[in-house]
Amino acid sequence: MKIIFMGTSEFAVPSLTKLINSGHNLIEIISQPDRPKGRGKKILPTPVKKVALDYNLPVYQPVKIKHPDAVKHICSLDVDCIVVASYGQIIPAEILNLPRFGCINVHASLLPEFRGAAPIQRAIMAGKKVTGITTMYMDEGLDTGDIIMQKEISIEDDMDHGTLESVLAESGADLLLDTLKALENGSAVRIPQDNSKASYAQMITRDDEIISWSHSAETVHNTIRALCPKPGAYTTIAENKIKIFKSRVVNTNGNGVVGQINSLTSEGFVVQTGAGLLEILEIQKAGKKRMSSSDFLKGFKLEPGTLIGDQGI
Repeated sequence: MKIIFMGTSEFAVPSLTKLINSGHNLIEIISQPDRPKGRGKKILPTPVKKVALDYNLPVYQPVKIKHPDAVKHICSLDVDCIVVASYGQIIPAEILNLPRFGCINVHASLLPEFRGAAPIQRAIMAGKKVTGITTMYMDEGLDTGDIIMQKEISIEDDMDHGTLESVLAESGADLLLDTLKALENGSAVRIPQDNSKASYAQMITRDDEIISWSHSAETVHNTIRALCPKPGAYTTIAENKIKIFKSRVVNTNGNGVVGQINSLTSEGFVVQTGAGLLEILEIQKAGKKRMSSSDFLKGFKLEPGTLIGDQGI
């Protein structure tokens, strides 16, 4: 099958790699433009572009996929199927209608749940125990196309965004190959989504990163997991911005002074939330490296009774 692959982030890399090794003919890789990253703001290729270059595959990086020049270029290619995985732009109808097998999307949720830009983070934030992968025919809506295949994935209690994304990316790559096989042999189904069961996974904002200690211990813990390894959930301690990357729910009962340090432990410190206690295990002070909370406390005096976050201002 002659395939165009459209993807940008790390989530798309396993799908591209397995496609390359599957025997399909990848005629072009389309990715978002290279952008500055890190403190040095160095221009770096996207994760998908890195893989494409390693395999000497042609790469096309339009600033806007809807631009007439981009549409004209893509429509000039002889293609059977377009595969999309974490590309990051809305694809116009002219491109969606181009290939005879359609445009197939690999989406990191069990649609129609968590349509949108941040399905993995939002599933963790919501305290979900199960998520999954969906392959679907793309239409002009936002993740509204007919479902082809789905696979459930359990969300373990200690999974953060990074670990869950890796699991989903690998599962998505396998499901993609099964989907393409079904398309080729004519066994692929079309299951319309039940829009009454749809939910939206909006993009993570800066407000999402701020820890609200008035929430329950479980809610704060899920927020920390969902934003690890990046961008990181944060609070303030004595006017220092502190990102938190790992935590543990001590209990979900009892109420005290919200945002108060309850106690120090051998592994970190315990904070009173709106409902329950949360132990903070791994953090990062602005300008410093990530470290265990126990190491942080060796150089930062923190005592029970101290208020942190907005409460400590």
